[in-house]
Amino acid sequence: MTQYFNPTFAPQTMTDEDKVARDLAAVLRDSVAKHMRADVTVGSFLSGGVDSSIIVALARELSPKIKTFSVGFEREGYNEIDVAKETAQRLDVENISEVITPEEFAKAFPRFVYAMDDPLADPAAVPQYFLTRLARRYCKVALTGEGADEFFGGYTIYNEPNSLRMFNHMPQPVNHVLRGVSHMMPTGMKGKSFLERGTTPLEKRFVGNAKIFSEAEKSQLLQHYNPDYPYTEVTRDLYNRNAQLDPITRMQDIDMHTWLVGDLLLNADRTSMAASLELRTPFIDKEVFKFARTIPANLRVAHGTTKYILRKAAESFTPDNVLYRRKLGFPVPIRFWLKNELADWADNIINEAQVDEYLNKDYVRQLLADHRAGKADNSRKVWTVLTFMVWHQVYIEHKYPEVFVEDLVQTTHGED
Repeated sequence: MTQYFNPTFAPQTMTDEDKVARDLAAVLRDSVAKHMRADVTVGSFLSGGVDSSIIVALARELSPKIKTFSVGFEREGYNEIDVAKETAQRLDVENISEVITPEEFAKAFPRFVYAMDDPLADPAAVPQYFLTRLARRYCKVALTGEGADEFFGGYTIYNEPNSLRMFNHMPQPVNHVLRGVSHMMPTGMKGKSFLERGTTPLEKRFVGNAKIFSEAEKSQLLQHYNPDYPYTEVTRDLYNRNAQLDPITRMQDIDMHTWLVGDLLLNADRTSMAASLELRTPFIDKEVFKFARTIPANLRVAHGTTKYILRKAAESFTPDNVLYRRKLGFPVPIRFWLKNELADWADNIINEAQVDEYLNKDYVRQLLADHRAGKADNSRKVWTVLTFMVWHQVYIEHKYPEVFVEDLVQTTHGED
């Protein structure tokens, strides 16, 4: 197999912040214009967050009547629809939204798993499945904002190297002592996590957004756990390659080569294809990356703000209260659902899935019991296991034969 392109970061010194912002705005405007070229109706996803808002703001310059699409949930704090509609109003575009109930979520989950092919355990992928189906009723092509976080430093965790900078100036013996102190501190004690992370090398403390289980937890969960392949093996070669870069850029490089391609783009591709929707990603454009790879870390994460230079570049065409809004993503209330609305659903999957050869179900049940008792938030851990179990039911056990029926294309409004 031949790799035709291997993206790498190469930050340069840049002192004229305003010029960088202007040049970036021009590159983004050109990319959106190119991605809007089509003989059919083009719409756009809109979460109300920074990335999709920037895309919509630029797309509206070319298509003032562009339709935007949003989904949310009934639970307070997990419904982006109100935020998206407010953003759409400020950008003067139409917004079409849909609320997803827990029952609809659970009913659609096997079909979602089937459409994904792989057991992708990101809860945010499921609302995107609903979002692509909603958009396909009104258009054949939709724009989305994947890539902005990885290219321009959008995740809150990218602030960590700045907050831990003090440890870089401490002698190694001092860091070793502090590490020992952190181990003696009770779980949950203030300062314990700070000391642990500050005295742990970046290569061991950051392996991207996809890490769910520790090695100790994996040894209890997996029937055939192999200690020779810890999670650090996933990123080892990447860290060896990017050793000359600053910590923030190294973290972005890890996410770009793991989370972006292994989760976000996989999710975007499979969910959109399931709905017969062509999804386009203006941020993931070769000219955009060509520019983004040269931006120094002090312009990506600055003044306690992520995606600093991206926000500054968009100030001329996007409202400030949209640009500097707290990052939302696709929040899914699984933490609550696993305790309440989807409790029986989860229990049935654990009891019925024929995966005892691979997983220790008693450990899974204990994770879920501790979660429901409020001892720990194990929702992501349990969700990861449930996703694999349903994937096994769909593809190995053939428990849901109806998902193999080709009836996924939704009825469209005015589209051939």
